[in-house]
Amino acid sequence: MANIAAIPGNLPGARRVNGVWRALGTARRYPIFPVAILLFVLVLPAIFANWVAPHSPTVGSLSNRLVPPFWVAAEGEGIYATPGGTTEHLLGTDKQGRDILSRIIYGARVSLTVAAISIFLAGLVGTTLGLIAGYFGGNIDHLVMRAVDICLSMPAILFALVLAVVLGPSFQTVIIVIVSIFWSRYARLVRGETLGIKSQDFVARSRVAGASNLRIISRHIFPNIVNTIIVLATLEVGQVILLEATLSFLGAGLPRPTPAWGLMIANGRELLVTAWWVAAMPGVAILLSVMSMNLLGDWLRDRLDPKLRNV
Repeated sequence: MANIAAIPGNLPGARRVNGVWRALGTARRYPIFPVAILLFVLVLPAIFANWVAPHSPTVGSLSNRLVPPFWVAAEGEGIYATPGGTTEHLLGTDKQGRDILSRIIYGARVSLTVAAISIFLAGLVGTTLGLIAGYFGGNIDHLVMRAVDICLSMPAILFALVLAVVLGPSFQTVIIVIVSIFWSRYARLVRGETLGIKSQDFVARSRVAGASNLRIISRHIFPNIVNTIIVLATLEVGQVILLEATLSFLGAGLPRPTPAWGLMIANGRELLVTAWWVAAMPGVAILLSVMSMNLLGDWLRDRLDPKLRNV
């Protein structure tokens, strides 16, 4: 693939491509726009959903079904006329007459709750096992790493579908699936960091001074890997949101009528031609959230990693 930076700048298409490339580079260096998008699309609506949402996310009216967004004008005449949008439903309604904007706002709360709980539990389990495996080594290390290999080789969607059949689609099922998949990433990363830190001189001095293993891990090793854990957690928020939406889309995640973004896309997949907004609006919310978290995670990695800070 040709290098984008090497495209002659006097071509109109090349100027547009280079402009987009420079904008993405600026967003990575100064993440004020990703953070603003993240706050307005995910965090603030999730916290204040009860006051921000204009309608109920689960109650609709069939008389208002499939109302387009407010900027769409009415078309046709007579029996072939299609209604136009209204400011009462800014982003339109679905086939049950439920307000899409309200469901997206409450869906942000669902996505943020799932991401916060699952990443915390996965980080707790993975960090603990990674510290133990990296510090003590031996059979414990082999056992933990073989479990990591099994988890990393397991298809996430297939595992989720099996759990959904056994346990049923629910909030708990989504949490179990995400934790079962993501803990191994923390364990592998923390184990590698621990192997490098435990060979440092300050750890050897602490061991000679009589410090216990628990004290060495908690006071000397763990504080040196906190930045790495924070960066990994930030980068995985977008992946968790995308995985939760995928599971809900396939019917293995959150049950109906929960206002989840994946369920909203599943409800609108058969209406892409006649009512595109039913699936497009939650898709845009997922896109903005995942892109913002990835850009924020890249920026944190560049700022917190001493090797990349001055690059």
